[in-house]
Amino acid sequence: MRKNVTIIVICLFASFAYSQKIKVETGSFKDLKDIKAYALTFDYSNLEIPKYDSEEAFLEDKMAKREEKEAGAGEVFKKSWFADRPDRYEPKFIESFNKRFDDGEVKVAKDTEAQYTMLVKTTMMYAGYNVGVMRQNAKIEATISVYETNNPSDVLFSADITKVEGNGAGGYDFNSGYRISEAYAKLAKEFAKKINKVI
Repeated sequence: MRKNVTIIVICLFASFAYSQKIKVETGSFKDLKDIKAYALTFDYSNLEIPKYDSEEAFLEDKMAKREEKEAGAGEVFKKSWFADRPDRYEPKFIESFNKRFDDGEVKVAKDTEAQYTMLVKTTMMYAGYNVGVMRQNAKIEATISVYETNNPSDVLFSADITKVEGNGAGGYDFNSGYRISEAYAKLAKEFAKKINKVI
């Protein structure tokens, strides 16, 4: 019994140790309390991939390994790697953010006109893995900035968010795009919760 309790305590501490962290660099969440709508944009430039010198090096490696097993599989992987951004990550962020506001008092949307823009710049992405007997969560890091749409150089708010992990489907998250999309859902959830506190 004591051994089981010890294991549970260790797991709890581990989960806290890897929980999402938000470090405000410019302004404060109070500066966002009167903003009701954001034009949402995403930026993946200069993306860091752990254990690789660049995103290009990551893609070359993953594509080559897939090509060895099946001709054309490398290009399929590359296409899905980029397509997952508008098809999975961004819709998941939007859905997760907006549902934190029951009455729609704050909303984010792409391709919309709003006085303020929220920029989500992903700075690090790790796809994780799930091979049945072993798995590891996806992880992302991002900087979220807010500025007046017509004056992007005047940043009202900026925060670096680290240790954002994504998993789901009760451990049956074999698709890397799905795992990463769950990290974006958690990123949006925690950021929206901070805004909710000040409004």
